[in-house]
Amino acid sequence: MSKNYFFPSIISISIAQTFALTPIAYAQSNDTGLAEVIISGARGSNDKASKTKASGYLETALLDTPVSVTVFTQAQMQDLRIRQTSDAMKFDASVNDAYNAVGYAEQFSIRGFALDNSSSYRKDGFAIPGDASIPLENKERIEILKGIAGFQAGFATPGGILNYVTKRPTNTALRSVTIEASERGTLYGSADLGGMTADKQFGYRINAAGERLRSYIKGANGQRQFVSGAFDWHISPQALLQLDLDYQHKSQLSAPGFQLTNGTDLPRGISADTMLNDQPWAKPVDTRNSNLGLRFEYQFNADWHASVAANKHEFKRDDFTAFPYGCGSANLYPGYCANGDYDVYDYQSPNESKSQIGTQALINGKFSTGILKHEFAAGVSGSQRKDYFGDYVYALAGVSNIFHPVVVVPDASNKPGAVLLRRTDNESSAFLQDAIGMTDNLTLHAGLRELHITRTQQTDQAHFQHSYLLPSVALALKPTANWSTYIAFTQGLEHGGLAPFDPSKSEQLFLNPSKSKQFELGIKAELSHDLNLSAAAFHINKALEYVDSNGNFISNGEAIHKGLELSAQGKVSQEFNIGASITALNARQQNTGDVTLDGKRITNVPKLKSTVYAEYAVHQVKGFFVNANWQYAGSKAFSPDNTISVPGYHVLNFGARYATQIAGSAATYRFNVDNTRNSFYWRDVTQSLGGYLFPGAPRTYKVSAQFDF
Repeated sequence: MSKNYFFPSIISISIAQTFALTPIAYAQSNDTGLAEVIISGARGSNDKASKTKASGYLETALLDTPVSVTVFTQAQMQDLRIRQTSDAMKFDASVNDAYNAVGYAEQFSIRGFALDNSSSYRKDGFAIPGDASIPLENKERIEILKGIAGFQAGFATPGGILNYVTKRPTNTALRSVTIEASERGTLYGSADLGGMTADKQFGYRINAAGERLRSYIKGANGQRQFVSGAFDWHISPQALLQLDLDYQHKSQLSAPGFQLTNGTDLPRGISADTMLNDQPWAKPVDTRNSNLGLRFEYQFNADWHASVAANKHEFKRDDFTAFPYGCGSANLYPGYCANGDYDVYDYQSPNESKSQIGTQALINGKFSTGILKHEFAAGVSGSQRKDYFGDYVYALAGVSNIFHPVVVVPDASNKPGAVLLRRTDNESSAFLQDAIGMTDNLTLHAGLRELHITRTQQTDQAHFQHSYLLPSVALALKPTANWSTYIAFTQGLEHGGLAPFDPSKSEQLFLNPSKSKQFELGIKAELSHDLNLSAAAFHINKALEYVDSNGNFISNGEAIHKGLELSAQGKVSQEFNIGASITALNARQQNTGDVTLDGKRITNVPKLKSTVYAEYAVHQVKGFFVNANWQYAGSKAFSPDNTISVPGYHVLNFGARYATQIAGSAATYRFNVDNTRNSFYWRDVTQSLGGYLFPGAPRTYKVSAQFDF
């Protein structure tokens, strides 16, 4: 089937199956529009919004979890118009972009720490490469665990992890179709089908999507196709076998960021939709990623059960860019010329691939020792990751200008090298967790992971192996049934940093793994069934990695991040919903021995960030809701010595949705205007690849329709 016909075929098949499998529409009118919206957003889902395994391997109510965690459910993703992870992260003030270039991988930081593409992104608890946009069509929820996750994940940067929970088959028939259009001509369509056989033994969940991408950046066009399946086999009342698989193809011209002009000044007079990868010979970044997961669960009795699971993720990418970097005429690297000129490099790295396999065996149970009550988990896990790539092309092709683009001609004789196995990581772990109920109101949470890693870089035969112990301990007190407080200490482990890109070197240097530690104090409350509050104060320190004055990539000194997070989410009244998130963060470099760095702010981290969302049900029109979202971020340091900073910004968004019934089926229409004031702002000012600045999107319109049959 050709790519041109993939998207309409998805919708045609989905609608045909809808009417073939559901001859009688079962959606009935409700007394209030609000109920209709909730049903249409999550019909048939097995959503457990109030529980999570974010604290480890025990499923715990969010109120009782001694970690800071944000959960976006399927219903919230629909109502907040979350089509990609970047959309969700705007609603959590602890998350920022970290070299999140349009058309490339979505990359983030949490609590000021950039996430690791190899270990901080997870699907059902298994690490998956974060080198491409992770599809959300088959995801039941997104969990953001904020802070050190050494016990939960092994390797992960100190900011936390993003875990994507896969949709499972529904108990009742589910037929849902969504179509959407946005400014510049982006078109999107998806189908969600689920159900079980009459004997409830076999269940299925099918998701498919197609998208024509027309970014707010002129010329950053592309396409995306996605399909997935999840299947459950209830072998017996005690035994369950689960299978899930998905495939995504995405091809889009990437949009590089800007560098400082004259090496000292923020670019002036530019538009947020300016495309610097605008050479006629530029090619899209083409990614293909697939995932296969298998899980078997067995319930021994009411208190004890076990599971074994495996996951395999394959990622492939053809990476091409007319890459802007430096000003050769002024010998300025990095930085653009004072007049806006910049050097254009022909970058080619085809056939990159990563293969990641994870396995886990786990047993969970409950027991008592005297007056102490235990919720216990123990298990082993393993993973293997292999990276393949060739010697890339990075050759000067000519000079262009940010205000007056110039066509340059690359050297056609430059060809990338053969693809080879370049790096192998093997990890094995044993872990145990015990939530000890000391009294009815006091619980001690203890966890310990023993991790062994073997890493090999084949090109230079570098070899590293080591074992680590990663403890986690927290004491939680519930003075009342709807209030919880905790104090926690955790240690983390992260892969050594990757040296900044250097075209003169065929191999980028990895530093050895390093430990980090965190102290956290938190409080949570359920003021009602639908309104939750939380606050967390934290102190995190880790080894600081940077390029010194001699151009060497080193680990020296500390990064110390101290902060306060506040959040509120839920119903204030029957008509009024709110969501608010505020983070105050003091992130500093210390003990480097370099007066230009010590005491300076960590780059790309605002001191204060907040986001507030509100939705109101309009009584005069049944099923009609209006909403508004305000996002604020304070100034951010761009240069490590803090001589260059970017100003803070405000972004205001408005929207509306209308839920109704059409021929006995639920329909929800949504309309949004993002950045209504059309403000220009720098959303991402990373030091990656020499330092780049990315503007935020200008005013954008979106309209969609969702039909649940």
